[in-house]
Formats: sequence, structure tokens, C-alpha cells
Amino acid sequence: MRNLKVTLAYDGTDFSGWQVQPEVPTIQGTLASAIGRVTGEKVLPQASGRTDAGVHALAQVVTFVTESSVPTENFQKALNDLLPASVRVLLVEEAAADFHARHSAKAKTYRYRIDRAAICSPFLARYVWHYPYPLVEEAMARAAELVVGEHDFTSFAAVDPERAREDEPVSNVRRIFSSSWERSDDEFVYTVRGSGFLHHMVRNLVGTFVLVGKGTLTPQDMARILEGKNRSRAGPTAPATGLYLVNVEY
Repeated sequence: MRNLKVTLAYDGTDFSGWQVQPEVPTIQGTLASAIGRVTGEKVLPQASGRTDAGVHALAQVVTFVTESSVPTENFQKALNDLLPASVRVLLVEEAAADFHARHSAKAKTYRYRIDRAAICSPFLARYVWHYPYPLVEEAMARAAELVVGEHDFTSFAAVDPERAREDEPVSNVRRIFSSSWERSDDEFVYTVRGSGFLHHMVRNLVGTFVLVGKGTLTPQDMARILEGKNRSRAGPTAPATGLYLVNVEY
């Protein structure tokens, strides 16, 4: 038996998220099918976390166990030959038997892209949230700094009991190592690195930061929202199109 670690990039636009579901295309299902065609085995690859429908990944980490004799160095080409162009295997490595893409993760980085141009290019629309309306970006940057540290992020977690996840413990406490906004030409980009993230947490943070940018909230309101531990106190969920899983640390 070999435990293989796969680094995967994908455009999530045409997929119903990571987790396999009946009758709809998912990243997990698509990858499982390709692995099965290469190895002849029925496997269900496990990711570092489940990205939602429309969310992208630059370097998602996946593990699966195989008895196949296919050389590790051949898996990348074999899988990419079978996968759609929107899903690419970047690297395949042998990992220790006890390594697990989700359980072994120490930190993750996400990025969210907002396009601030008056007109969004049709070649960019699938990968950003187009928001051409006035925002005080400096206020959003100050608000982002206030979530750094260890907090209970209940106010920024999706209220969805049917989406309870085995990869998320009961506690909603997470540690954020860095949280910042940066201008890049017409884009205003949020980057956050943390020990882990709750369902919709990054998108809910972004939606709340936009309310700060609009003047509906102040940067100081972030502390009050965190302390309230109530989803209704935070802003709306930002669209999935602008969100990327950048990398996973072990």
C-alpha cells in the first residue's frame, strides 16, 4: 500500500464544490474517476478541506491510498491526460503512511479578489467579484487587521446544520496569523492565513469588510461582531467566484 499526496489546481466555476454528490460534477468525483481509470481501484481521495461550488484552488492537497504498481512519477501525466483542462495535477509524491491531507494540515492561506474596474473583462469575470462601487479601502484594511489572533469565529461561520463537517471540530475558535488587503492595479485583494477556516468563513469576512468599506460598519465594529458570536451580526456572504485556496502548510 502506498499513500500518495497530490497537489491539485482547479477552476471551480463549473463544479458543485469539492465533495462528491450524485448527478452533479464535483472535483472529488472527477479526480476519483481519473484515479480509478489509472489504478483500476475504487478510491475516494481526501482533500485538506472542502471548497464550495465556484471556489478555486491554486494548490489544494489531496491524499489517497493505492495498491497500484504505477510509478509515482507517472501519476501526474496519467491523471492529467484523463482530467478536464480545468483540473490539473501539479505534483504527486509518496507520503508517510500516517500523513493525511486534512488531519495533518497546520495552516492554510486563502485569497479573495475584488475587481474595482468600471467594467469587468469577460475573461476575468469567472475569477473575481466585480464591485465597481465606492469603497473606503483604507477602512477595510484596518478592519482586516482586527481579526488577527485567536478568536471564536461563530459570527462568520455558515449557519447550515446540514453541512456539518467531520473536518471541523465543535469549537469555532480559529487562529488567524495574518489578514490584509492590498491593491494590485484594478484589483483589491484580501489574503488571510490561519490555522483553519469554518464553512464560508473567508467569504463572510469579505462581505463584512465590504460593509466597512461602504461605511455601514466601522473597523472597530469587527471586535463587537466577533464577541457577539452571532452570524446575523456580520455581513453577507461574498460570491464564490473571487475565492482561492492558495496553499496548505504541513
